[in-house]
Amino acid sequence: MGRNSGDVRSGDVPFENTPIEIIRPKKLATPVIFASPHSGRRYPEYFLEQSRLDPQKLRLSEDSYVDLLFDNAPHFGAPLLKALFPRAYIDVNRSDKEVDPTMFHGRVVQASGLDMRSSRVIAGLGVIPKIVADGQYIYGKKLSPNILQDRLKACYEPYHRALKQLIKEAKDEFGVAVVIDCHSMPSAGGAPLRHGEPIIDFVLGDRFGTSCAPCLPGLIEGVLRKSNAHIIRNSPYAGGFVANTYGRPMEGVHVLQIEINRRLYLDETRITRTEGFDILRAQLDDLIKELITIDPAALRPAQAAE
Repeated sequence: MGRNSGDVRSGDVPFENTPIEIIRPKKLATPVIFASPHSGRRYPEYFLEQSRLDPQKLRLSEDSYVDLLFDNAPHFGAPLLKALFPRAYIDVNRSDKEVDPTMFHGRVVQASGLDMRSSRVIAGLGVIPKIVADGQYIYGKKLSPNILQDRLKACYEPYHRALKQLIKEAKDEFGVAVVIDCHSMPSAGGAPLRHGEPIIDFVLGDRFGTSCAPCLPGLIEGVLRKSNAHIIRNSPYAGGFVANTYGRPMEGVHVLQIEINRRLYLDETRITRTEGFDILRAQLDDLIKELITIDPAALRPAQAAE
């Protein structure tokens, strides 16, 4: 496989039929689920025509190739869920109510109201993003209000149905489920928090200890530090909608968000993989192998005394 195979695809992709991909193991060996919500590279022509930006600019919002960094997970017995649509098109790590109605002409209809005051909406990063990662506006004119419901139905809802189903399957088999929500961050996001500290390689987000058992970030830190990686927790990324919504440790569902500094594997200007990609992928294979050995009993909620 060439280093840049799997790059952006254009054309009228029927997201109604193929918005996601689930790669399942031959035999489910673990309650761990790997999910990549922001690495989709399929850009339909109609979206490119709606946008005022060229495809390269739109790709600034991608967690580029994160799905490929974790694509060995099924070989080790864990499923991998991938969004095939781009984050700039619709963001499944947002509530479906996080909508900026000023992006649309006409009235946007939502059954139970919109969260227009969300900090993410105010920043232009709602469920239908207004801007890409460097702050440029995606659209040159207002959108039809039908676009919101169309994209929710075609992409957002299938992704979350699939995630819920994988969680159910893990709980049915093991009594618990663990979602590793896989992301990447711009190299600028890995700047040291304080002068003199090293560059941040990984950020582990557990919603400040509320979305998963403490043993999970501890285990991941132990594996990644073998390669001298610098890891911090919850700053500047504590976990988004997925971690906040699905992370319920007392109900046996654990969610941990992992952010990977793109400098480790990506040429951010050309959006192409560097020689570091294979090195990082091997390190993450070690992490996957360690995660799947976790004892489900250690993650089950304690039973209340009778």
